[in-house]
Amino acid sequence: MIPVNEPWLTERDVELATEAVRAGWVSSAGPFVEAFETGWASYCGRKHGIAVTSGTAALQLAVRGLDLGPDDEVILPTFTIVSCALAVVYAGAKPVLVDIDPRTGTIDPAEAAARLTPKTRAIMPVHIYGHPVDMDPIHSLADANGLAVIEDSAEAHGAEYLTGRSEPGARWVRCGNLGTLSIFSFYANKMVTTGEGGMLLTDDDTLADRLRGLRNLCFGAEPARRFHHDDAGFNFRMTNLQAALGVAQLERIGEILSRKRSIAERYEDRLSGQPALILPVEKSWARPVCWVYAIRFEEDSGWTAEAFASALKAKGVESRPFFLGMHQQPMFQQRGLFAGESYPFSERWSLQGLYLPSGLALTGRQIDDVCVAVREILGTA
Repeated sequence: MIPVNEPWLTERDVELATEAVRAGWVSSAGPFVEAFETGWASYCGRKHGIAVTSGTAALQLAVRGLDLGPDDEVILPTFTIVSCALAVVYAGAKPVLVDIDPRTGTIDPAEAAARLTPKTRAIMPVHIYGHPVDMDPIHSLADANGLAVIEDSAEAHGAEYLTGRSEPGARWVRCGNLGTLSIFSFYANKMVTTGEGGMLLTDDDTLADRLRGLRNLCFGAEPARRFHHDDAGFNFRMTNLQAALGVAQLERIGEILSRKRSIAERYEDRLSGQPALILPVEKSWARPVCWVYAIRFEEDSGWTAEAFASALKAKGVESRPFFLGMHQQPMFQQRGLFAGESYPFSERWSLQGLYLPSGLALTGRQIDDVCVAVREILGTA
Protein backbone atom coordinates (compact mmCIF):
# COMPACT_ATOMS: atom_id res chain seq x y z
CA MET A 1 0.00 0.00 0.00
CA ILE A 2 1.38 3.41 -0.96
CA PRO A 3 0.76 5.56 2.14
CA VAL A 4 -1.01 8.89 1.85
CA ASN A 5 1.70 10.46 3.98
CA GLU A 6 5.01 9.41 5.48
CA PRO A 7 7.27 11.94 7.22
CA TRP A 8 10.82 12.53 6.06
CA LEU A 9 13.10 12.20 9.08
CA THR A 10 16.87 12.43 8.79
CA GLU A 11 19.92 11.79 10.92
CA ARG A 12 19.88 15.48 11.86
CA ASP A 13 16.44 15.00 13.42
CA VAL A 14 17.78 12.03 15.37
CA GLU A 15 20.88 13.99 16.40
CA LEU A 16 18.99 16.94 17.88
CA ALA A 17 16.29 14.81 19.50
CA THR A 18 19.01 12.67 21.06
CA GLU A 19 20.78 15.81 22.27
CA ALA A 20 17.58 16.89 24.04
CA VAL A 21 17.22 13.48 25.69
CA ARG A 22 20.86 13.28 26.79
CA ALA A 23 20.69 16.79 28.23
CA GLY A 24 17.60 15.80 30.23
CA TRP A 25 15.58 18.69 28.75
CA VAL A 26 12.53 16.74 27.62
CA SER A 27 9.78 18.92 29.10
CA SER A 28 8.73 22.39 27.97
CA ALA A 29 11.91 23.87 29.44
CA GLY A 30 15.03 23.75 27.31
CA PRO A 31 16.92 25.63 24.60
CA PHE A 32 15.26 24.07 21.55
CA VAL A 33 11.84 25.57 22.34
CA GLU A 34 13.12 29.12 22.21
CA ALA A 35 15.33 28.34 19.20
CA PHE A 36 12.37 26.94 17.27
CA GLU A 37 10.11 29.85 18.24
CA THR A 38 12.71 32.41 17.21
CA GLY A 39 13.67 30.57 14.04
CA TRP A 40 10.14 30.00 12.77
CA ALA A 41 9.05 33.55 13.59
CA SER A 42 12.07 34.90 11.72
CA TYR A 43 11.43 32.63 8.72
CA CYS A 44 7.88 34.00 8.47
CA GLY A 45 9.00 37.59 9.10
CA ARG A 46 7.30 37.91 12.49
CA LYS A 47 8.51 39.26 15.82
CA HIS A 48 7.16 36.67 18.25
CA GLY A 49 6.66 32.90 18.15
CA ILE A 50 4.70 31.05 20.84
CA ALA A 51 5.08 27.27 20.53
CA VAL A 52 2.16 25.08 21.66
CA THR A 53 1.02 21.48 21.65
CA SER A 54 -0.91 21.51 18.35
CA GLY A 55 -2.49 23.66 15.67
CA THR A 56 -5.82 23.09 17.41
CA ALA A 57 -4.38 24.47 20.65
CA ALA A 58 -2.99 27.44 18.72
CA LEU A 59 -6.46 28.27 17.40
CA GLN A 60 -7.99 28.03 20.87
CA LEU A 61 -5.25 30.23 22.28
CA ALA A 62 -5.72 32.76 19.46
CA VAL A 63 -9.43 33.13 20.17
CA ARG A 64 -8.84 33.36 23.90
CA GLY A 65 -5.93 35.76 23.51
CA LEU A 66 -8.17 38.16 21.58
CA ASP A 67 -10.78 37.97 24.39
CA LEU A 68 -13.51 36.71 22.07
CA GLY A 69 -16.57 35.37 23.87
CA PRO A 70 -20.36 35.42 24.13
CA ASP A 71 -22.10 37.78 21.68
CA ASP A 72 -18.97 37.95 19.51
CA GLU A 73 -19.01 36.59 15.98
CA VAL A 74 -16.10 35.15 14.02
CA ILE A 75 -16.36 34.74 10.24
CA LEU A 76 -14.68 31.62 8.85
CA PRO A 77 -15.01 29.28 5.88
CA THR A 78 -17.28 26.28 6.25
CA PHE A 79 -14.69 24.25 4.31
CA THR A 80 -11.95 23.72 6.88
CA ILE A 81 -10.77 21.47 9.70
CA VAL A 82 -13.22 21.25 12.60
CA SER A 83 -10.64 22.82 14.95
CA CYS A 84 -11.36 26.27 13.50
CA ALA A 85 -15.04 26.27 14.42
CA LEU A 86 -14.44 24.46 17.71
CA ALA A 87 -12.04 27.17 18.89
CA VAL A 88 -14.82 29.72 18.46
CA VAL A 89 -17.48 27.52 20.06
CA TYR A 90 -15.26 26.67 23.05
CA ALA A 91 -14.92 30.39 23.74
CA GLY A 92 -18.69 30.81 23.75
CA ALA A 93 -18.56 32.94 20.60
CA LYS A 94 -20.53 32.35 17.40
CA PRO A 95 -18.91 30.93 14.24
CA VAL A 96 -20.39 32.56 11.12
CA LEU A 97 -19.79 30.47 8.01
CA VAL A 98 -19.16 31.47 4.41
CA ASP A 99 -18.64 29.52 1.19
CA ILE A 100 -15.37 29.08 -0.68
CA ASP A 101 -13.89 30.20 -3.97
CA PRO A 102 -14.72 27.25 -6.25
CA ARG A 103 -11.24 27.30 -7.81
CA THR A 104 -8.95 27.50 -4.78
CA GLY A 105 -11.12 26.13 -1.96
CA THR A 106 -10.26 29.14 0.20
CA ILE A 107 -12.66 31.59 1.85
CA ASP A 108 -14.54 33.86 -0.56
CA PRO A 109 -13.86 37.46 0.57
CA ALA A 110 -17.08 38.77 -1.01
CA GLU A 111 -19.10 36.17 0.87
CA ALA A 112 -17.30 37.13 4.07
CA ALA A 113 -18.20 40.79 3.58
CA ALA A 114 -21.84 39.82 3.12
CA ARG A 115 -21.92 38.06 6.52
CA LEU A 116 -20.61 41.03 8.47
CA THR A 117 -22.78 42.22 11.40
CA PRO A 118 -22.27 44.68 14.29
CA LYS A 119 -21.24 41.65 16.41
CA THR A 120 -18.39 40.58 14.12
CA ARG A 121 -15.08 40.80 15.96
CA ALA A 122 -12.73 38.67 13.89
CA ILE A 123 -12.26 36.86 10.60
CA MET A 124 -10.40 33.56 10.23
CA PRO A 125 -9.01 32.97 6.71
CA VAL A 126 -7.68 29.44 6.19
CA HIS A 127 -5.05 28.66 3.55
CA ILE A 128 -6.27 25.39 2.04
CA TYR A 129 -4.08 22.46 0.97
CA GLY A 130 -1.11 24.80 0.47
CA HIS A 131 -2.83 27.53 -1.57
CA PRO A 132 -3.04 30.97 0.08
CA VAL A 133 -6.25 32.92 0.65
CA ASP A 134 -6.63 36.13 -1.35
CA MET A 135 -5.70 38.25 1.66
CA ASP A 136 -5.84 41.85 0.37
CA PRO A 137 -9.66 41.98 0.39
CA ILE A 138 -9.66 40.22 3.76
CA HIS A 139 -7.40 42.94 5.17
CA SER A 140 -9.55 45.68 3.60
CA LEU A 141 -12.63 44.19 5.25
CA ALA A 142 -10.86 43.85 8.59
CA ASP A 143 -9.36 47.36 8.53
CA ALA A 144 -12.65 48.99 7.60
CA ASN A 145 -14.51 47.26 10.41
CA GLY A 146 -11.94 47.00 13.20
CA LEU A 147 -11.66 43.20 12.99
CA ALA A 148 -8.83 40.98 14.14
CA VAL A 149 -7.47 38.55 11.54
CA ILE A 150 -6.69 35.03 12.75
CA GLU A 151 -4.64 33.60 9.89
CA ASP A 152 -4.69 29.79 9.78
CA SER A 153 -1.47 28.79 8.02
CA ALA A 154 -1.48 25.19 9.25
CA GLU A 155 -1.32 23.83 5.69
CA ALA A 156 0.82 26.52 4.08
CA HIS A 157 4.37 26.30 5.42
CA GLY A 158 6.50 28.44 3.11
CA ALA A 159 3.66 29.51 0.82
CA GLU A 160 3.67 33.15 -0.30
CA TYR A 161 1.09 35.81 -1.19
CA LEU A 162 1.50 38.91 -3.36
CA THR A 163 0.11 41.67 -1.19
CA GLY A 164 -0.71 45.17 -2.45
CA ARG A 165 -0.75 43.97 -6.05
CA SER A 166 -3.23 46.67 -7.13
CA GLU A 167 -0.83 49.41 -6.03
CA PRO A 168 2.84 50.31 -6.55
CA GLY A 169 5.12 48.47 -4.16
CA ALA A 170 3.46 45.06 -4.28
CA ARG A 171 5.52 42.46 -2.43
CA TRP A 172 5.57 38.75 -1.75
CA VAL A 173 4.88 37.85 1.88
CA ARG A 174 5.07 34.42 3.49
CA CYS A 175 1.93 32.93 4.92
CA GLY A 176 2.13 33.35 8.67
CA ASN A 177 2.80 37.07 8.25
CA LEU A 178 -0.70 38.04 7.17
CA GLY A 179 -2.77 38.23 10.34
CA THR A 180 -3.15 40.02 13.64
CA LEU A 181 -1.89 36.67 14.75
CA SER A 182 -1.20 33.58 12.71
CA ILE A 183 -1.19 29.90 13.58
CA PHE A 184 0.67 26.83 12.34
CA SER A 185 0.38 23.10 12.86
CA PHE A 186 3.42 20.82 13.00
CA TYR A 187 1.50 17.55 12.96
CA ALA A 188 3.21 14.50 11.44
CA ASN A 189 1.75 15.11 7.97
CA LYS A 190 2.88 18.75 7.79
CA MET A 191 5.92 19.95 5.85
CA VAL A 192 7.73 20.77 9.08
CA THR A 193 6.73 18.36 11.82
CA THR A 194 7.33 17.98 15.53
CA GLY A 195 5.06 14.92 15.68
CA GLU A 196 2.37 16.96 17.39
CA GLY A 197 2.77 20.69 17.88
CA GLY A 198 1.83 24.15 16.73
CA MET A 199 2.77 27.81 16.99
CA LEU A 200 1.27 31.27 17.06
CA LEU A 201 3.02 34.24 15.47
CA THR A 202 2.40 37.93 16.09
CA ASP A 203 4.16 41.28 16.04
CA ASP A 204 2.17 42.61 19.01
CA ASP A 205 4.31 42.61 22.18
CA THR A 206 1.36 42.79 24.56
CA LEU A 207 -0.56 40.05 22.78
CA ALA A 208 2.53 37.82 22.71
CA ASP A 209 2.99 38.18 26.47
CA ARG A 210 -0.67 37.34 27.04
CA LEU A 211 -0.44 34.26 24.82
CA ARG A 212 2.66 33.01 26.65
CA GLY A 213 0.87 33.35 29.96
CA LEU A 214 -2.28 31.63 28.74
CA ARG A 215 -0.18 28.81 27.27
CA ASN A 216 1.39 28.17 30.67
CA LEU A 217 -1.62 28.17 33.05
CA CYS A 218 -1.05 31.88 33.78
CA PHE A 219 1.52 31.13 36.47
CA GLY A 220 2.67 34.18 38.40
CA ALA A 221 5.72 35.97 36.99
CA GLU A 222 7.48 36.29 40.34
CA PRO A 223 8.91 33.09 41.89
CA ALA A 224 7.27 33.83 45.25
CA ARG A 225 3.89 34.16 43.53
CA ARG A 226 4.23 31.32 41.02
CA PHE A 227 1.05 29.63 42.16
CA HIS A 228 -1.01 32.82 42.11
CA HIS A 229 -3.11 32.63 38.95
CA ASP A 230 -4.72 35.87 37.78
CA ASP A 231 -6.43 34.26 34.79
CA ALA A 232 -7.58 30.81 33.65
CA GLY A 233 -4.97 29.49 31.27
CA PHE A 234 -4.11 26.21 29.57
CA ASN A 235 -1.31 23.68 29.60
CA PHE A 236 -0.46 24.04 25.90
CA ARG A 237 3.35 23.88 26.20
CA MET A 238 5.46 22.31 23.47
CA THR A 239 8.26 20.08 24.77
CA ASN A 240 11.95 20.66 24.15
CA LEU A 241 12.08 17.19 22.58
CA GLN A 242 9.45 18.15 20.00
CA ALA A 243 11.08 21.49 19.33
CA ALA A 244 14.38 19.74 18.58
CA LEU A 245 12.71 18.14 15.56
CA GLY A 246 11.38 21.53 14.49
CA VAL A 247 14.83 23.12 14.69
CA ALA A 248 16.36 20.32 12.62
CA GLN A 249 13.72 20.58 9.93
CA LEU A 250 13.77 24.36 9.76
CA GLU A 251 17.44 24.01 8.79
CA ARG A 252 16.34 22.22 5.60
CA ILE A 253 13.08 24.05 4.86
CA GLY A 254 14.32 24.94 1.37
CA GLU A 255 14.91 21.29 0.53
CA ILE A 256 11.52 20.35 2.00
CA LEU A 257 9.70 22.86 -0.19
CA SER A 258 11.71 21.77 -3.22
CA ARG A 259 10.64 18.17 -2.66
CA LYS A 260 7.02 19.26 -2.40
CA ARG A 261 7.29 21.21 -5.65
CA SER A 262 8.76 18.16 -7.37
CA ILE A 263 5.88 15.99 -6.16
CA ALA A 264 3.33 18.46 -7.52
CA GLU A 265 5.15 18.81 -10.85
CA ARG A 266 5.39 15.05 -11.34
CA TYR A 267 1.67 14.59 -10.65
CA GLU A 268 0.84 17.53 -12.94
CA ASP A 269 2.94 16.08 -15.75
CA ARG A 270 1.34 12.64 -15.52
CA LEU A 271 -2.29 13.59 -14.82
CA SER A 272 -2.73 16.72 -16.91
CA GLY A 273 -5.42 16.34 -19.54
CA GLN A 274 -7.08 13.35 -17.91
CA PRO A 275 -10.84 13.42 -18.45
CA ALA A 276 -12.98 14.04 -15.39
CA LEU A 277 -10.06 15.34 -13.29
CA ILE A 278 -9.64 18.87 -11.96
CA LEU A 279 -6.06 19.45 -10.84
CA PRO A 280 -4.86 22.08 -8.32
CA VAL A 281 -4.79 25.70 -9.52
CA GLU A 282 -2.15 28.35 -8.89
CA LYS A 283 -3.43 31.92 -8.89
CA SER A 284 -1.14 34.66 -10.20
CA TRP A 285 -1.01 36.27 -6.74
CA ALA A 286 -0.04 33.06 -4.98
CA ARG A 287 3.01 30.87 -4.63
CA PRO A 288 1.37 27.77 -3.17
CA VAL A 289 3.10 24.75 -1.72
CA CYS A 290 2.02 21.18 -2.30
CA TRP A 291 1.05 20.28 1.23
CA VAL A 292 -1.12 17.59 -0.35
CA TYR A 293 -1.87 16.90 -4.00
CA ALA A 294 -5.59 17.54 -4.11
CA ILE A 295 -7.73 16.46 -7.06
CA ARG A 296 -11.42 16.84 -7.81
CA PHE A 297 -13.82 15.29 -10.28
CA GLU A 298 -16.00 17.06 -12.80
CA GLU A 299 -19.65 17.14 -11.75
CA ASP A 300 -20.76 15.12 -14.77
CA SER A 301 -17.99 12.53 -14.43
CA GLY A 302 -20.08 10.13 -12.36
CA TRP A 303 -17.30 9.89 -9.78
CA THR A 304 -17.50 10.71 -6.10
CA ALA A 305 -14.45 10.92 -3.87
CA GLU A 306 -15.67 7.96 -1.83
CA ALA A 307 -16.05 5.71 -4.86
CA PHE A 308 -12.72 6.73 -6.34
CA ALA A 309 -10.93 6.23 -3.01
CA SER A 310 -12.32 2.71 -2.82
CA ALA A 311 -11.05 1.98 -6.32
CA LEU A 312 -7.62 3.36 -5.45
CA LYS A 313 -7.43 1.28 -2.30
CA ALA A 314 -8.11 -1.85 -4.33
CA LYS A 315 -5.02 -0.95 -6.36
CA GLY A 316 -2.86 -0.42 -3.28
CA VAL A 317 -3.05 3.38 -3.05
CA GLU A 318 -4.15 5.28 0.04
CA SER A 319 -6.00 8.58 -0.26
CA ARG A 320 -7.91 10.97 1.99
CA PRO A 321 -11.24 12.71 1.47
CA PHE A 322 -11.56 16.48 1.56
CA PHE A 323 -12.98 18.32 4.57
CA LEU A 324 -16.68 18.07 5.28
CA GLY A 325 -18.21 21.52 5.73
CA MET A 326 -18.85 22.75 9.25
CA HIS A 327 -22.55 23.17 8.42
CA GLN A 328 -22.71 19.45 7.61
CA GLN A 329 -21.05 18.26 10.82
CA PRO A 330 -23.42 16.16 12.99
CA MET A 331 -22.11 17.54 16.29
CA PHE A 332 -22.86 21.12 15.27
CA GLN A 333 -26.25 20.18 13.88
CA GLN A 334 -27.08 18.46 17.19
CA ARG A 335 -26.31 21.75 18.93
CA GLY A 336 -28.65 23.69 16.67
CA LEU A 337 -25.87 25.45 14.79
CA PHE A 338 -26.05 26.29 11.08
CA ALA A 339 -29.62 25.01 10.73
CA GLY A 340 -30.84 25.29 7.15
CA GLU A 341 -27.53 26.66 5.87
CA SER A 342 -26.16 25.46 2.55
CA TYR A 343 -22.87 26.25 0.84
CA PRO A 344 -22.86 24.68 -2.63
CA PHE A 345 -19.18 25.07 -3.53
CA SER A 346 -18.02 23.57 -0.24
CA GLU A 347 -20.51 20.73 -0.61
CA ARG A 348 -19.25 20.01 -4.11
CA TRP A 349 -15.62 19.98 -2.98
CA SER A 350 -16.46 17.63 -0.10
CA LEU A 351 -18.33 15.24 -2.36
CA GLN A 352 -15.91 15.19 -5.28
CA GLY A 353 -12.45 15.84 -3.86
CA LEU A 354 -9.66 13.75 -2.39
CA TYR A 355 -5.91 13.97 -2.09
CA LEU A 356 -3.34 11.51 -3.33
CA PRO A 357 -0.18 10.32 -1.54
CA SER A 358 1.89 13.47 -0.95
CA GLY A 359 4.29 12.82 1.93
CA LEU A 360 7.90 13.95 1.80
CA ALA A 361 9.14 10.36 1.84
CA LEU A 362 7.18 9.58 -1.36
CA THR A 363 9.39 8.36 -4.22
CA GLY A 364 9.13 9.18 -7.90
CA ARG A 365 8.35 5.53 -8.63
CA GLN A 366 5.48 5.61 -6.15
CA ILE A 367 4.04 8.73 -7.78
CA ASP A 368 4.23 7.01 -11.17
CA ASP A 369 2.42 3.97 -9.75
CA VAL A 370 -0.30 6.20 -8.27
CA CYS A 371 -0.80 7.92 -11.62
CA VAL A 372 -1.03 4.59 -13.43
CA ALA A 373 -3.70 3.50 -10.94
CA VAL A 374 -5.63 6.77 -11.46
CA ARG A 375 -5.54 6.39 -15.25
CA GLU A 376 -6.56 2.74 -15.10
CA ILE A 377 -9.58 3.60 -12.97
CA LEU A 378 -10.52 6.39 -15.38
CA GLY A 379 -10.03 4.02 -18.31
CA THR A 380 -7.27 6.05 -19.94
CA ALA A 381 -4.19 3.95 -19.12
